[in-house]
Amino acid sequence: MGWSDWIRAAEIEPSLYGADLAHLGDETEALLAAGCRVFHFDVGDGHFIEPITMGPIVLQAVAPIAHRGGGAMDVHLMVESPAKYFEPVARAGGDSVTFHIEAVDDVPGTIRAAREQRLQVGVAFNPETEPEDVAAVSDRADIVLCMSIHPGYSGTPFQEAAFGRIARLRELLPERVHIQVDGGVGLANAARLRECGATLLVAASSIFATDDPPAAYRGLVQAIA
Repeated sequence: MGWSDWIRAAEIEPSLYGADLAHLGDETEALLAAGCRVFHFDVGDGHFIEPITMGPIVLQAVAPIAHRGGGAMDVHLMVESPAKYFEPVARAGGDSVTFHIEAVDDVPGTIRAAREQRLQVGVAFNPETEPEDVAAVSDRADIVLCMSIHPGYSGTPFQEAAFGRIARLRELLPERVHIQVDGGVGLANAARLRECGATLLVAASSIFATDDPPAAYRGLVQAIA
């Protein structure tokens, strides 16, 4: 199984970092019932980004719930030395892992290391990094993640420059490489992000900071349909 199996035309990915962690299993099950196929799972180490977020122990608890419902766990590593996390993530039930180009010296080698753990693999880049620099080393990846905020700070405003960066990335990458966007995604911009070429839209606050996360998820799905 891989991204070609998980993605329909495009997918809204609820970011579980934004969920009520005291009820993470229940919220995951409710979103599965609403039709969710892919969940975004943020790992922050307190070094590459300031916040320390969830890790493999939490992933191990929630991944079986997603898998039983036919979902996949997409793990976003906002960390230094990401390769050391690949085996723990795979063992904990991660299906795909994304590392930041800014955190490694050898992108192709890091992609190979992820595949050795039978993981799908993505390359992320921050707002300060040029799409051309990412595309030049990411043609062997499954996805490329364009950050539309500075990573690690859920709820901060969407950066309008992301529209052009995604469109440029779509021009540069092979069609088989999916483009993901993370940060400030909501009803106001989801359709335009899809038009620019993103097929994976990560959403945290626009789903979980509502009274009805499943309904908010379905609304975003309708926006990109």
